Amino acid sequence: QVQLVESGGGLVQTGDSLRLSCAASSGTLSSYHMGWFCQAPGKQREFVAAIRLSGSTYSADSVKGRFTISRDNAKNTIYLQMNSLNPEDTAVYYCAALTPSFGNDLLRPSDYRYWGQGTQVTVSS
Repeated sequence: QVQLVESGGGLVQTGDSLRLSCAASSGTLSSYHMGWFCQAPGKQREFVAAIRLSGSTYSADSVKGRFTISRDNAKNTIYLQMNSLNPEDTAVYYCAALTPSFGNDLLRPSDYRYWGQGTQVTVSS
């Protein structure tokens, strides 16, 4: 079992950057594929980016070239570097852990077993 704690959210202006962190308060992240999702008011939770145990990364088309996911297993933490933010990025951002298994879909929220409480990102125009 792993408990996830996100941090780094806040209120920024268009064009600014933020770095979100997701740390494990218990358990180890080195056993899981990890993902970032976001949920805006009135919308479903959406895939943002994911990173496999191997280090391979995936990102949504809407954030390609702007957001970068990374992991530091020594610090038991994953990160989401968010650059060139715009108001459409405003949402609560969640990190999640997925137990590696055949057939897993890293883009599908329901495949993830553990979730953090979320951190709010608000981008003003």
